[in-house]
Formats: sequence, structure tokens, C-alpha cells
Amino acid sequence: MLQIKNQLTLLIRVMWDFIQGMYAFHFIGPCITVFGSARLTRAAPEYETARAVGLALAQNGFTVMSGGGPGLMEAASRGTREAGGRSVACRIRLPFEQAGNNYVDRAVAFRYFFVRKVMLVRHSCALIILPGGLGTLDELFEVLTLIQTRKIPPIPMVFVGKTYWTPLIDLIEKMVLAGTVSPAEFSHVTGLMLVTDEVAEMIAHLKANSSELARIGRQMPPQPGLSASAASNRQAS
Repeated sequence: MLQIKNQLTLLIRVMWDFIQGMYAFHFIGPCITVFGSARLTRAAPEYETARAVGLALAQNGFTVMSGGGPGLMEAASRGTREAGGRSVACRIRLPFEQAGNNYVDRAVAFRYFFVRKVMLVRHSCALIILPGGLGTLDELFEVLTLIQTRKIPPIPMVFVGKTYWTPLIDLIEKMVLAGTVSPAEFSHVTGLMLVTDEVAEMIAHLKANSSELARIGRQMPPQPGLSASAASNRQAS
């Protein structure tokens, strides 16, 4: 009897997580979801890169969704806020690290990681992947697996930071050589991927590969210093 009660409690909690998320984000429209580390602080050059990413996305009229935590998630939300854009967040309840940042317009805190991952992708037209650790890889490979198995269609994905992300793309290519990923699956999964250091190239890729984002996106005015590499150089200086 106790086991049945525990299972019902689990089911109700999972349902409540989904209900909260669907209610909160029902009217936000299509988003661009940004993944990235919670541990890279304002002292890290990647922080200014993430801030430049959020700034550019907002200037083009895109709603930005993130995990709502500190680090690069905060930086992307901060850039979005500074450009007058809208930032929403799917937070996770943890005893450490996931304190919310102050640059989010609407947020939901989830009990379960798998519900949070559904919500991070449910309204997303594209993904921006900033440098991150195991949590970022977990979120990324969830999406790659869904695309590989054709549970969702391919969406534009931009990896910001060539030095950081190129070895990961090389690893996926090695999977093809090893026979654990087929060439057709590789083409299907990576067809809309871009690895770059330039925010302008990121924006162009998003608009070129998503008709929905092309409709939403406004013409981005020239903004000196918006490249990821430039942002990193500013922080380093």
C-alpha cells in the first residue's frame, strides 16, 4: 500500500511540474533556448560572450529561454534584458548552484530534470550552446537523440566557441567511423549545426534555417563589438 502511495505521489508531482510549465509558458510564443554553464562567473571571458549572444538575440526580436541560473545563463538573460528583450527561464530545484538570476521576466522552478528538459525544448525554434559541463551536455544530447530518432524535426543549433566545441563535433564524427552512428543519422542530426565565434554569423544562421525565426527577426543594426571573440577580448583587457 505504501508503495502505491509513493507511486501516486510521484505521478502527481510530475503532472504538477508539467502543468506549471505549460501554464506559465503557454503564451510566450517561439523561443531560442540557450544552454551554458552555471559555473563560469563574470570573471570568465565566456560571460561577456554569453551576454553578447543575449543582446543580439533580443535586438532581433527573439525571446530567450534559459535554465535561469547563474553563470552563462545569467549572462545571456542579462544581455537580453539590456537590449529590451524578453527572457524566460526553466529553473531546477537543487540544494546548490541554481540560485536564480535577476534578469528573467518569467520563470518556473521544476522538481524533475526530465520535465525541465521537455520545457526547454517545447517552445524552442533553435538552440544556442555556450560552453558548459555535464548538465549542458545532458541537455544537448537529449535533443540530438530526439532528432536522431525523429521524435522531433531538426532545428538550428549554434555552438558558440570553436575551441571549446570542435572536439565534441569531432567525437561525433568518430562515432560514424566506429559504426555507432550511421552516416545518414549524422547528416540528419548535424545538418543545421554551426560552430562559430561570431554572433553575426549566429544570427544569420538562425534566420537562414528557420522560416519562423526569419519572420520574427528584425534587421539587426550594426553593433561594433558584438562578436563573441570581441566580447572575450574586452573582458580579457
